[in-house]
Amino acid sequence: MERALVERIGAELGSPVSRARTIAGGDINAAHALELRDGRHVFVKTQARTLPGLFAHEASGLRWLAEPRALRIPEVLAFSDEPGAAFLALELIATGAPARDHGEQLGRGLAALHQSGAPSFGLAHDNYLATLPQLNQALPSWPRFYAERRLQPLLAGAIERGCASARMRRGLERVLTNIDALCGDPEPPARLHGDLWGGNALCDERGAPVLIDPAVYGGHREVDLAMMRLFDGFSARVFGAYHEAYPLSAGHEERIALYQLYPLLAHVNLFGSGYVSSVERALDAID
Repeated sequence: MERALVERIGAELGSPVSRARTIAGGDINAAHALELRDGRHVFVKTQARTLPGLFAHEASGLRWLAEPRALRIPEVLAFSDEPGAAFLALELIATGAPARDHGEQLGRGLAALHQSGAPSFGLAHDNYLATLPQLNQALPSWPRFYAERRLQPLLAGAIERGCASARMRRGLERVLTNIDALCGDPEPPARLHGDLWGGNALCDERGAPVLIDPAVYGGHREVDLAMMRLFDGFSARVFGAYHEAYPLSAGHEERIALYQLYPLLAHVNLFGSGYVSSVERALDAID
C-alpha cells in the first residue's frame, strides 16, 4: 500500500498507522491489516480500478445489514472513493473455529435479518454485485423486479459479450414470459445480503457467524437461500434452523434453480462462456 494512502487512512481514523501488511483477500480488492498507534487493528480494502461509488455502496450496505442486529456485521470505520485513494476501512474481525451451534446461529440470524424487511423491492440507489452494476430502482412487484432488474440486464450483458447460447436465450425468454407464475406466492420485501456464498460468511473469535461483502437490496428471501446452495459451504443445520424460525412458503424447493439464475448469469458476465452450461442446467430444472 502506498505511503500516502496509509497516511490518509491514519488521518481519517484519528491515529497514525504503525504497521501495515497485505493479507489474503478476494479477486476484486487488495486486502490489508493495519495496526494503529492507538492499538486498534483495522481491515482495509483498496482497489486500483476505482468503480464509481464502490466503497460508499459497500459501506452503506454493511450498515444496512447491521441495523437489525440479527448477525454480526463488520463496523464501517471510514471509506473513500477518491480516484487514486479509494479505500474501505472496517473493524478487523479475528476468526476462529465454528461454535457447536454455529449453523443454528446463522440460520436463525439470517431469518431475523430477512424478517427485518426492506421498504421496497429494490434500493434507494444502484450498487454492485462484484464489479457488475446492480440496478435497484424499485418496482411494485417481485416478479417484475426479478425480471427487469436482475435477469434481463445480465442476459443483455451476456449477449453483448457473445456468451449467450441459443439454448440459454430460449430458456430465459421462457422464464421471463412465465415469471409471475414461477415466482410463487407474494411475500413482503426481505432485507437481502445479495451475494451470500460461503466465502462471505465467516466465524469470529467466538465461533459466531459474520457476514461480509454484501450486494444488498430488498428482494425475495429465497434469493439468498438459493445462492447459499449454489456453491455449497452451508450445512443442513443452517437451513433447518432458518425454516424453523421463518418457515418457507410452499414450492420453495422448486424455485431454487430460478433464483440461482441471477448469480449464474453474473458468472457468465464476469468470467465468460464457461458458465453457460450451468445456466442451461438451471433453466432445464425450471418448470
